[in-house]
Amino acid sequence: MEQISVVAALLLDQQGRALLAQRPPGKALAGQWEFPGGKVEQGESDTAALCRELAEELAIVVLPDACAYVAHAVADSIDLRLYAVHKWQGDPWPTEASGLAWVPFDALMDYDMPPLDVALIDAVRGFAVSATHR
Repeated sequence: MEQISVVAALLLDQQGRALLAQRPPGKALAGQWEFPGGKVEQGESDTAALCRELAEELAIVVLPDACAYVAHAVADSIDLRLYAVHKWQGDPWPTEASGLAWVPFDALMDYDMPPLDVALIDAVRGFAVSATHR
């Protein structure tokens, strides 16, 4: 089975909350909340894919140098890589998702999330602590 590369964004607001997007009806895992992102196309870098996906899904502009690798999780045929995005232009808008939520780190586990996103939460918590102590 071929490995599918997927990138996701840890977008943090001024209060240190993470942005989650709700998967729309008709898609796999519909109704679950996830870190926004999508598939990496052949020949595309992770950061280029993430910038493209965020423009498509959230209508925001992100430059590749605003993306910092945080962690990854692998299951079945999916390799999900999470990048912190510390700077963007525009206000996130759910162009494809059913909704968006800014979630405090200690409340992430209260959301119904896909298993790979859940696997990244410990790494996200560690990143949030280091980001708030800079």
